[in-house]
Amino acid sequence: MRSKRLSIILTLISGLMLFGTSLWAQGVTLPQSSAAAEVRQRVGIADVTVNYSRPDVVSPQGQDRTGQIWGGLVPYGYNNLGFGTSQAAPWRAGANENTTIELSHDATIEGKALQAGTYGLHMAVAEEGNVTVIFSRNNTAWGSYFYDEKDDALRVNVKWQDNEQTPLLTYNFVDVGDKQATLVLDWEKKRIPVKIEFNTPELVYNNLKKELQGAQGFILQNWMSAANYLAQNKIHLEDALAWANNAIEGQFFSQKNFQTMQVKARVLTAMGNTAEADKVMNEALEDPAAGIADYYNYGRQLIGQDKGAEALEVFKKANKKWPDHWLAPHGLARGYSATGDYAKALKYEEQAYTKAPDGSKQFIDGYLKTLKEGKDFN
Repeated sequence: MRSKRLSIILTLISGLMLFGTSLWAQGVTLPQSSAAAEVRQRVGIADVTVNYSRPDVVSPQGQDRTGQIWGGLVPYGYNNLGFGTSQAAPWRAGANENTTIELSHDATIEGKALQAGTYGLHMAVAEEGNVTVIFSRNNTAWGSYFYDEKDDALRVNVKWQDNEQTPLLTYNFVDVGDKQATLVLDWEKKRIPVKIEFNTPELVYNNLKKELQGAQGFILQNWMSAANYLAQNKIHLEDALAWANNAIEGQFFSQKNFQTMQVKARVLTAMGNTAEADKVMNEALEDPAAGIADYYNYGRQLIGQDKGAEALEVFKKANKKWPDHWLAPHGLARGYSATGDYAKALKYEEQAYTKAPDGSKQFIDGYLKTLKEGKDFN
């Protein structure tokens, strides 16, 4: 019986050995002294994501290492770290595993092109304040121990900046717009900024083409929004005109109304064909479904284009059609103000005040004050 048990035990041990040493190497999950973190930023329709670990200025043993980070814990330049294969390793730009940065679309980093993808992020810090930021195609290694210059996809040079004390290493985004953002690494009393830019209008255009061929293409408003975007950015205007025409006629969802014709007029204006744009808008103003808000907003658009006289004519038409609505005299006030006739503008703005809802009277008060000072309130 004892012999049989021993045989079973030996069989189990032999079976476990088939799994190799990796079975015995698996550790339990415990907190890391430098906790993992992720930060993500949307720029236009593109995303930038950084995954990293956050060392503290205070060591796990409680030692305050302020003044010992740069040039100490983070050695300057390229170094043999005593492990791995790299003989000249930059800093891992964080702690633990490879710090990574993911770009959802092609971008420019400090003015240099970099394709979409996930990259290992490293930094070589110089004592005088220069920092070489390295984007490596190897994004799965541990830290920088296996860094190889041959894997570089891009290097850019930046300068660190003095910054307020930041105990935990922190990545963040500042100066965020629809085309750019600046990724900053803050730690101890330094900040390392890296500017990231996307050609957002072109990315949006290519995405719109795809979306309009899918489910989004069955919705009228999407064609209008797409054409408007191209017109506002003055790109691919022939496509914008085709999309605007689709909104007006030829498709099952098409509608010829004030809104769709106004989109077409905006595209034509962007193309420099103002005569045709005016013709389209004159037809749009005859749409029976057009309301006073449509007239008012169009008039304001004309004022924005320095076409005060044309705007005044639109406001006059609105006043004839909706004489009892407060936007009618308010529009006339805008029109006369835009053409420099502040006395008439004041007269109509006072009429607008008496007709306006309570929520709008506070704004009109400011307009009245500006007109009494002999200034344009547009």
